[in-house]
Amino acid sequence: MTEETKLGKIEISPTAIAHLASQAVLQCYGVVGMAARTLRNGLAVLLHPRESYRRGVEVKLVDDQIIIDLYVIIEHGTRVSEVAHNIVQSVKYNVEKALGVPVTQVNVHVQGLRVSKE
Repeated sequence: MTEETKLGKIEISPTAIAHLASQAVLQCYGVVGMAARTLRNGLAVLLHPRESYRRGVEVKLVDDQIIIDLYVIIEHGTRVSEVAHNIVQSVKYNVEKALGVPVTQVNVHVQGLRVSKE
């Protein structure tokens, strides 16, 4: 994503956007963690927090529009639709606030349910 003014040029990488999005996801109630985009043998792989923003988030920049796909594992016993809705709202708000650019889509892919360890 690039913005150009007469003072210069600003470029924001998809990796930076992914990091902002993953931080917002991990702060949402009901989220156990980020998951890999692919399921291995039908099982979701819970990612270590340091690699979450790289592998659990996919950012697409299409015609200056931001589309974010999130792959998450949600806590068993929570209302999945509510948690997913909260994720969408939180990511959209946090990314738009940080970048000053609207986010077109936030898609949540629930890869699994887990009982969190407290």
